[in-house]
Amino acid sequence: MNEAPESEPSKLANIRYLYSRAGFGATPVELTDAGRKPLRSVIKQLLTNGKQPFAELYVVDAETNVTKRNLKGMMRDGKLDRDMLKERIRQNVENVRDLNLQWLDRMASGENALREKMALFWHGHFACRTMGQNPLLMQQYANTLRQNALGNFGELLMAVSKEPAMLQFLNNQQNRKNAPNENFAREVMELFTLGRARNGAPNYSEHDVKEAARAFTGWQFTPTGQFIFRPAVHDDGEKTIFGKTGTFRGEDVMGMLLEKPQTARFITSKIYRFFVNDTEDPKRVDDLARHFQKNYDIASLMERIFTADWFYDAKNVGAHIKSPVELLAGMRHTLGIQFDTPQPQIFVQRTLGQLLFYPPNVAGWPGGKNWIDSSSLLFRMQLPSYVLKAADVAVQPKEDGDVNTVSLARKGGQNFKTTVNWSVFETAFAKIPDADLPDALAAVLLPFPLRPDQRTLIDTQIKSGQTQSERIRLLTAALMSLPEYQLS
Repeated sequence: MNEAPESEPSKLANIRYLYSRAGFGATPVELTDAGRKPLRSVIKQLLTNGKQPFAELYVVDAETNVTKRNLKGMMRDGKLDRDMLKERIRQNVENVRDLNLQWLDRMASGENALREKMALFWHGHFACRTMGQNPLLMQQYANTLRQNALGNFGELLMAVSKEPAMLQFLNNQQNRKNAPNENFAREVMELFTLGRARNGAPNYSEHDVKEAARAFTGWQFTPTGQFIFRPAVHDDGEKTIFGKTGTFRGEDVMGMLLEKPQTARFITSKIYRFFVNDTEDPKRVDDLARHFQKNYDIASLMERIFTADWFYDAKNVGAHIKSPVELLAGMRHTLGIQFDTPQPQIFVQRTLGQLLFYPPNVAGWPGGKNWIDSSSLLFRMQLPSYVLKAADVAVQPKEDGDVNTVSLARKGGQNFKTTVNWSVFETAFAKIPDADLPDALAAVLLPFPLRPDQRTLIDTQIKSGQTQSERIRLLTAALMSLPEYQLS
């Protein structure tokens, strides 16, 4: 990275951009503190913080979960007590909802920000959704993503592939000797490692999928949510995968996939498109991938990206459309927002199309321009006003045909009541002259300086007789309602 001296506005802009991509934005205090350090030191600190010990998400323990899912305890006179079953299903739905909100709280806190941002990325890459509303499995899955988010990709791949939630989601519990189920093996190749065909050349064959499925037989899990290898249902015969022949097991297949350069290339490409730009730069991705395959160290890959001069190119700044979770977590973090009741945060996720633990399919959320459509754009633009002004919302979530997400939409989701930590936010601007407030706030909230037409529009928010606190609050709401606030 070029360590030549930067002007203060330029350095602040780079730090703000870094925090928006490597986390969920920054508070004015964080930007001020980071501005006193070299940019490389700020990057090192983000990486160091991302590897610090962290609290796991927790909503249920294994023993309680097994008891709740035991149908024998719900039998009355030889028949299933349906009222008791409905209540237990309701409790499971509540637990998954609470897990969602716990994770969102961690993202919004700003602690271990890069770890949480990477875990969110991996949640879309290793897409998995709750099946049968089993909170324990999703709890373990999320903690595995977070634990390994900045570690070794090979270890992350193995760990998340052995998660009961993933084995259940991809039907490997039904993958048995003499009756192989190819779903898990196919997705491991197509979505987790090699990707789909590139430049017309297939990355794997149907024969590779069929043989790999045989290798993954026996990968199952116990009722308490523990991975277990069951030799009795494993096909221990010879298999030929990627031209190699042997009595392979699932672990052997994972090793073969990691040996392939296309795996490093595919993962690096997805990370580049998520953290840098939706439009890939093939040469840069190729270079990053070559380094990545040497040891599959995720933190080293991220450091190489964040310290590259090209990461801060103007064409990359503001090129990323915030996902709904990024938008919500970032708003909360920057302004210290707390929701008096949690349900509106579920409502926002569902309305904007990104509900944690409910990706639309095995490929995850498509992202990019797919986040913006005619039904969600207006709500996105109005969301800051709803949150900051505690308004009731007339918008209805899009129907996705999923009974599980519908079950989360309880009453109260459209009634926004929040507490904003204005005192801390406003302190950073106490010495800013009134005439400079719009630009000072924009430097914290937006990826670009205000254009003259925007400055004119924003200036209309300032009225004579307003206190500085009133000006800051009105200007903040106005700036966050600009289209540019949707970008990072």
